[in-house]
Amino acid sequence: MKLRLTFAASLLVLALPYRAHAQQTVQPWLADRRYGEGIGIRTGNLELHPGVAAEVGYDSNYFLRAPNEPVGNEPVRSAFRLRVTPSLSLATLGPERRQGVTPSGPPVFTFRSGVFVSYNEFFGSDEVRKQRNADVGANMKLDLFPKSRVGVDTYADYLRIVQPSNDGDTENAFNRDSLRVGAGITWRPGGGLFSWRAGYELGYNYFEDTNFRLYDNYQHTISLKGRWRFLPRTSFLYEGQYTWVQYASSAEANGNLMRSRIGVNGLVTNHFGFLGMVGWGASFYNANGPIPAQQFDSITGQAEVRWFITPQQSADATGVMGLSSIALGYTRDFANSYLGDFYQRDRGYMDFSYMLGGLAVIDLQGGVSNLAFPATSFPNGAGQRNAAFSEQRVDAQLFGEYRFSDEWGVNTTIRYDQNFSDTLLNLVPNAGPTEKDDLRFARWQAFLGVRWFM
Repeated sequence: MKLRLTFAASLLVLALPYRAHAQQTVQPWLADRRYGEGIGIRTGNLELHPGVAAEVGYDSNYFLRAPNEPVGNEPVRSAFRLRVTPSLSLATLGPERRQGVTPSGPPVFTFRSGVFVSYNEFFGSDEVRKQRNADVGANMKLDLFPKSRVGVDTYADYLRIVQPSNDGDTENAFNRDSLRVGAGITWRPGGGLFSWRAGYELGYNYFEDTNFRLYDNYQHTISLKGRWRFLPRTSFLYEGQYTWVQYASSAEANGNLMRSRIGVNGLVTNHFGFLGMVGWGASFYNANGPIPAQQFDSITGQAEVRWFITPQQSADATGVMGLSSIALGYTRDFANSYLGDFYQRDRGYMDFSYMLGGLAVIDLQGGVSNLAFPATSFPNGAGQRNAAFSEQRVDAQLFGEYRFSDEWGVNTTIRYDQNFSDTLLNLVPNAGPTEKDDLRFARWQAFLGVRWFM
């Protein structure tokens, strides 16, 4: 196996937080229940939401290859795709069904879970046809006493992510399984004007191919999150995390990550909301061999303004349940990296969502990112690393669906991703021109499908 597979796949696939990559991996209606669920089927005190979708699509660069790739002469491969996705979610009764049915007062607990399988069949070259696969996901969340002075929550989610390597060999695919489980306790004195949550999360990332098992890792995270609503529709926020990263192999450097930030979240009017967070992040990686560890130590934060096309009456300006809105924002953060120790991500983004009379849904989102990597663990000579580098990425996704009944809809999803990096990474010490990896790629994906949902 060429050494480049490990490093190229690491860079292209894993330079995203868990949640961001999960959203790119699954269809929009799976990532956001506002779009995915219909009227549901009542079973006692629970709501059942089954669904199934079938889509045909085109992928312009399934292997994320660079044009004129200098290593291995690997051409860009396009593919036609068939994707079939059955899904099922189960939850306690929503506010509409609880009204007039259950006794007055807040519920003792709320529960939500879901599962999906997304099967992909490919048509094209021999290299492409071998890529048939299935993404799998499941999640669960339970809240005990969600409106009481003291509440407890627990959650778990699992995601199987299928990602090919540059050479297209399924034996060298960068497939991985990510599991997260967590729990927390929340204190809400004063009728909920103030809340404070302390939690713990365990994450485990497992790489299915034995060539990449050295990247298997556990991540233990303790977190604190607080909110004080000092005005009817405006709150002070605090978020803090400390994460321990432990690899299964001694070939990778363990480390600790710390984040802490404060901010304000509020509604100025029923239409206009804002979010501002600022803080600090730092890493504490152990040296792996004679090369000193690289550390992050800088400002982190987020700023967002959102206009609610449909007036937002809630005191929470995050817009979680606002079906029609447009937002502009910026985030700055860092994360653990398989290409060295960490990477820093600065991203400006836009998000537009609109629902017209329950018949049509439009969701458009996109962003421009700069990913900065410190000196990497690639060999650049005896006892040396590659120099620090950065890359610029653009991503955009449009999802639209027309619902011609309460249970049927036709939809389209169009996505574009591009990496503008001009970096050629060395793959062996003192690499020559044909032993460097070009990180550039551009990829279009387009799907047209029909969906049945309840």
